[in-house]
Amino acid sequence: SILMGQINHHKAYFIETESGKKDSLFLEGSRICKNAVINHPDFYAVYNKARGDSTFRLLSAIADAPKPVVPGLYWWAVNLAYYLINKPVLARLNQRELMETIMHRVLALEPGFHFSGPYRFFGLLYTRIPGIELPQSETYFKQALTANPEYLGNLVTMAEFYHQKAGNREQFNQFLENTINTDILEYPELMIENYFFQEKAQVLLDNESSLFE
Repeated sequence: SILMGQINHHKAYFIETESGKKDSLFLEGSRICKNAVINHPDFYAVYNKARGDSTFRLLSAIADAPKPVVPGLYWWAVNLAYYLINKPVLARLNQRELMETIMHRVLALEPGFHFSGPYRFFGLLYTRIPGIELPQSETYFKQALTANPEYLGNLVTMAEFYHQKAGNREQFNQFLENTINTDILEYPELMIENYFFQEKAQVLLDNESSLFE
């Protein structure tokens, strides 16, 4: 089921162009992964020991979640974040504590998960939360890039979110050109995903003028 959550994210981010369908895929992916985590016997045991109302118990259990639920936690938060990206600020603020709690736990248990995914996640999230200094986003993205430069998603995501938000048009262009010019055969195990990121980089470049209006 977690694989379905990951597939939903892939479809929504790389393939689907209609915003309503994107949102549906991200939201469904988030729900699939949330249910997988909550119903995992190792997580359920932690949840049952937690105290307080249902929200506090859930957050407490996530903060103490066991390693086997890391994939579910990660794709739950990633799908939720992408679903909320273009929603009103209040919607993101309402879910901020949940998303941060989830990904801080992933970061604590497996910081390199999905090619430094937790660092990439916080880099993205902190371009979309008001009151957070933008350099925080840059710091997280740079950590992901330093640890996993072979994963083109780190370049593309930093260009799409950080450099666009910071108004760094030259770096935006450079990151995406570097992505497109990378020989994806160098890392065969990443070839398919890196190919999709090269396609995404081209789409972003094609829309550069509108993104920097």
